[in-house]
Amino acid sequence: MKKRRAKKKKNMYFTQETEDAIIEYNKEAENMIIRNRIYEDRIRYAFEKLAENILNTFKFSYFECSHEEVQMEVVSNLVSNMHKFKEGKGKAFSYFSIIAKNFLILYNNGNYKKFKRHTSINDEEVVFEHKELTYFPAEAARKNELREFMKLMVEYWDGRVDTLFKRKPERDIASAVIEVFRRSDNIENFNKKALYLYIREMTNCKTQAITKVIGKMKKTQTEIHEEYKETGAIATE
Repeated sequence: MKKRRAKKKKNMYFTQETEDAIIEYNKEAENMIIRNRIYEDRIRYAFEKLAENILNTFKFSYFECSHEEVQMEVVSNLVSNMHKFKEGKGKAFSYFSIIAKNFLILYNNGNYKKFKRHTSINDEEVVFEHKELTYFPAEAARKNELREFMKLMVEYWDGRVDTLFKRKPERDIASAVIEVFRRSDNIENFNKKALYLYIREMTNCKTQAITKVIGKMKKTQTEIHEEYKETGAIATE
């Protein structure tokens, strides 16, 4: 008999309990003793682990202090932004992950600019080498966030098409638009004209009809993008 492989346990350092603790921390505005206890007992470890994981994942290159000191800077930034997290506006993990990544990107690139100003012309090769290392993590972070947004956005629209579009031709066009986003990693040419042709081939509809449906989707698309930037999630209800 074949032995069943044990399922790997997920790293659950940032859980629903952590999110509940953050909400409780924000509501406890008067008693600092209780606030500090909530943070120390139920939030601190999750923030420290989140900062550590993001640092290890994106391999930022330009820091003037130690890895541990940068980690604590990130944690301090998370704490200072904790009051901005709103209950019911997305998951705390996504929200604070974005805050940590954005902080590190700005910190890293700010240090790189300082390095450039103080590097002589004779060190041109060194500057070029470090430039690649410096900007790669920022680009990787943006790509990861875009990929995450695309996934959440497609899930959102999959559940909205039938409600928003009552006529079948419009539903077909909207579904084709969603399919384009679903396949975005495999589409090389992402200019407007090429996408319109791609959707026309999928639906056999005229450009005017496609423009009308896209215009109807655009307002909602702007709203969910703003929601994602603020909360790190897109509400599905």
